[in-house]
Amino acid sequence: MKKINRIICSLLLASACSFVAAQENQSYFLHTIEKGQSLYSIASMYGISQSDIIKLNPGSDEKIYVGRALRIPRGNANVQKETFHTIAPGETLYRLTTKYNVSAKAICDANPGLSAENFRIGQVIRIPSSSEASDSTSDSQTTTPVVTNNNIPGPVESRCREMHRVKKKETVFSISREYGLSEADLIAANPELKGDNKIKKGDFLCIPYPTAQVVQPTKPQTIPTDSELFSENKKTTKRFNTIKAALILPLLDVSKGESDRMVEYYEGFLMAVDSLKRTGTSIDLYTYNSGPESSSLNSILNKSEMKSMDIIFGPLYQDHIDPLADFAKKNNIRLVIPFTSKDNTVFRNPAVYQINTPQSYLYSEVYDHFVRQFPNANVIFIEASQGTKDKAEFIKGLKDELRNRAIPMKSLKEDASVEALKAALRSDKENIFIPTSGSNLTLIKVLPQLTLLVRDQPESRIHLFGYPEWQTYTKDHLETFFELDTYFYSSFYTNNLLPAAINFSKNYRRWYGKEMDERYPKFGMLGFDTGYFFLKGLSRYGSDFEQNMPGMSLTPIQTGFKFQRVNNWGGFINKKVFFVRFTKNYELIKLDFD
Repeated sequence: MKKINRIICSLLLASACSFVAAQENQSYFLHTIEKGQSLYSIASMYGISQSDIIKLNPGSDEKIYVGRALRIPRGNANVQKETFHTIAPGETLYRLTTKYNVSAKAICDANPGLSAENFRIGQVIRIPSSSEASDSTSDSQTTTPVVTNNNIPGPVESRCREMHRVKKKETVFSISREYGLSEADLIAANPELKGDNKIKKGDFLCIPYPTAQVVQPTKPQTIPTDSELFSENKKTTKRFNTIKAALILPLLDVSKGESDRMVEYYEGFLMAVDSLKRTGTSIDLYTYNSGPESSSLNSILNKSEMKSMDIIFGPLYQDHIDPLADFAKKNNIRLVIPFTSKDNTVFRNPAVYQINTPQSYLYSEVYDHFVRQFPNANVIFIEASQGTKDKAEFIKGLKDELRNRAIPMKSLKEDASVEALKAALRSDKENIFIPTSGSNLTLIKVLPQLTLLVRDQPESRIHLFGYPEWQTYTKDHLETFFELDTYFYSSFYTNNLLPAAINFSKNYRRWYGKEMDERYPKFGMLGFDTGYFFLKGLSRYGSDFEQNMPGMSLTPIQTGFKFQRVNNWGGFINKKVFFVRFTKNYELIKLDFD
């Protein structure tokens, strides 16, 4: 008897565990981590906090791994709220439309990055709320919901192929013969004709489909494929005869430094517009002063012309991004954010293009390029003075990457002697010295000893590797950079000796009677590059611009472009990174890995 009780208890416990597991599975979905994603960016995608993810994934606050799956908690099950769904084996777009009771168009509109080609297992897609799905459906075709036997609303198919207005002297017999129906069919569709009731002039009668057409379809119903559904819901290509573009920047009523940068950006942008107009591109440009960060953008966004814009460039300030991004999304306008890299709007807004790469994506690209450039490296980190932590995240990630690839590394203090530096070298490898700070003060401290080392060990393969801000200090250390065979990474760079840079600087002086400010990036060049890239792309490809971006054969003066959509429902980030090399032969080379 005790044994039976134990068996029953075990079965009950197993049932309880299964129930808990089932409940748990309903409380989260799975997200597969992709290259460049951080806990912050993933949380931003789903509108939750990082702590929400950590609760379901202990240890994820310390380290996450590309290719691993994270449990993402679901929000409160409310039909008015969006849902996220991880595509499972065997699922199709059609099956998802029946599961969530939304149209294929609504799902496609909510996931502009989704296509028949990338609809695959493990992809997370956004299922729109019922209100969004209704809006999406009303844009194309209106259907009336009906509750079927499965309690799943579906479209009503009218039983009337048309309505007939009764004319003088017409009878049930004559009308039924006119439409090839039997009198019984016509009366069945219009029950009010039963008995002694007679039709009157002006009455409307339902003309039903022929009985054979309803009862015996000529073709069996087939389930549409993913390709068919995506093709059916593809938006019609729109061409722009005249591109309407807006610039929203703090040009006035702000500090002189900020105003000068924005004016220079605007001046470079105007040069791009002029270049395109000379090639036949028609552009209407609207420029607005956003004022300081405390100012509201409402007065600008309420202007009648704003809703008809094709593209908007700006803003500068963080507090202006959300209202402008919401406006752009609501009105289907592309928004190019040229400056900040720290805003997370791009992860949930398909209208946004973020020029300045978010840190985790930037570092991921640099690590990839580093191991490709130095497959046989011996990395020596030069630890900057205590309190200098500006590159802590970069160094931590690079060390993790080197460990994963079994690349040897060691660390030395910034005041290490030449003998200590020499002891860290390996004759069978390329020796890469990397300071853990990008400051000029750190460079000033480490360059003399490294120069002595290179002169003492001319046969050793030695390089110095560093950071984008080194462009600012190049004039101070140019000879040493060449002697140390120096590299630095950057998403923006121009060689002032190249013809494109020379011509642009010359034209800028001619247009404005001044030089661009000596800062990096140069805002005049940034304005030209962003304006030319997007306006040229829209003029060439129209609304198919996004599909054709990878094939645009433009060579920017300073800013590289390689856009990638962050997820199926979000916007685009720029993942372009260069390595700049100062060779011992006094050559300056920009290494493009794409």
